[in-house]
Amino acid sequence: MDTSTVSTKFQVVIPLRVRRALGIRPGQKVQVIPYEGRIELIPLEPIKKTRGFLKGIDTRVEREADRV
Repeated sequence: MDTSTVSTKFQVVIPLRVRRALGIRPGQKVQVIPYEGRIELIPLEPIKKTRGFLKGIDTRVEREADRV
């Protein structure tokens, strides 16, 4: 397990192994979410990169009346 130290400026370095595994690049934004006593960092992708990621999804699901 990788660990990081919080600096006096409250900065944290994401370990190299984690950056490589998630493809995090310098300057990329991450969403920071406090969740059940921990911090989750979610890499944000440009909207153009996510285009088509739901291609082929089955949209024939039953929907609630207020969601149609």
